[in-house]
Amino acid sequence: MALTIVNRTRADTVVCARTEVADNPWRRLRGLLGRASLASGDGMLFRGESSIHSAFMRFQFDAIFMDRELRVVGVAEQIPAWRVRSARGARNVLELAAGEISRTGVQVGDQLAEVR
Repeated sequence: MALTIVNRTRADTVVCARTEVADNPWRRLRGLLGRASLASGDGMLFRGESSIHSAFMRFQFDAIFMDRELRVVGVAEQIPAWRVRSARGARNVLELAAGEISRTGVQVGDQLAEVR
């Protein structure tokens, strides 16, 4: 089931309209690998993670790092292949199409929420 992620700090702006949840070991391991791109409005949420990598990725993407309560503790934009990113205090990571952080205005300190 896909979730929608909204930004409560910014008048419930939709951050990710179609959020897949990497909720088992296989989905967490695979992540976005094997895809040629990620459409605007699509993303993947990794629960319980503080870092990500872009090994073998075929496209750039953005990442939002959140704590347990989904408060933004870090952002990384336009991550190219073969990089690692993390944020202190992160416990959830949302991967989005490149440019989505800028488009939606997400900033460190914002409170995000899941909407079903």
